[in-house]
Amino acid sequence: MAKKNDIVKAEQVSLQPLENIENLIHVIRGKQVMLDRDLARLYGVETFRLNEQVKRNIERFPDDFMFQLSKEEFENWKSQIVTSNNSENLKSQIAISSGDKILKSQIAISGWGGTRKRPYAFTESGVAMLSGVLRSPQAVSVNIQIMRAFVAMRRFLASNAQVFQRLEVMERTQLSLLAHQESTDQKVEEIFRRLDDDNTKPTEGILFDGQIFDAYKFVTERIREAKRRIVLIDNYIDETVLAMLDKRNNGVTAKVYTKNISRQLSLDFDKHNAQFAPIEVEQFNRAHDRFLCIDDTVYLIGASIKDLGKKWFGFTKIDSWTTDELLSKI
Repeated sequence: MAKKNDIVKAEQVSLQPLENIENLIHVIRGKQVMLDRDLARLYGVETFRLNEQVKRNIERFPDDFMFQLSKEEFENWKSQIVTSNNSENLKSQIAISSGDKILKSQIAISGWGGTRKRPYAFTESGVAMLSGVLRSPQAVSVNIQIMRAFVAMRRFLASNAQVFQRLEVMERTQLSLLAHQESTDQKVEEIFRRLDDDNTKPTEGILFDGQIFDAYKFVTERIREAKRRIVLIDNYIDETVLAMLDKRNNGVTAKVYTKNISRQLSLDFDKHNAQFAPIEVEQFNRAHDRFLCIDDTVYLIGASIKDLGKKWFGFTKIDSWTTDELLSKI
């Protein structure tokens, strides 16, 4: 007889390929999650048994580990999947842009099977907790595969962020042009003109704790875009910031404004400038936020450059200010 806290397996299932698990990862409330019924199928148990075991250990599953979809979220998600399934034009655009893998991850068809009960969604942390709750060798093995899938999905989304943004620009442009009586040739020309301008560069976003490389990649890509100058306003600087600024192109100047210039920091700049293209530093203690200026573009950064990826942070492009306007206030 099964013990009270043991979960009863519905059937033994073989481990799934990584790609199959990736297709079961959805984005809901801005978080990457997996649904209870998909997890139950992977673990080889019935959904109600999985949720029953979770409820017995509910203290291990705070809101950032697990939440139940609202009625609106559930209906909206189902309708999105139906729309994605029927949108052959969208499929062809995505496939042309970056291959079938983006299509799979974009529409993430897992099949709803007509269930009426609103599912529970588990974040990556919640899934990790499940392996300790379910207490079976299969749960441990499956969780290893799922953790790898979450990591692969994060890398995939980061590496293809520009593709997704280009698709969004294309969609917005098409909708805008449909409202005007222009010739087909003019519409096509305008779409590609807008795709080639700065709108395809990331203008805002959120990076989460653990996305250390993603955050590093975001900053260094902005640095490499600079044609003339880089200005960083950041109260907390160390030698890692100097290393990132060294990725700028030849002839691009760099200057850092920071709250305190300690003896060690001053020494770091002196030794750096003796070997590499110089980086200026100036004391400035009136800024609370961090700003990264690339030529005439100003980004507001929610965390110090040296700490990116350690905690959640957001970034946004400030279109209403230029670098010269910002520096005029110093």
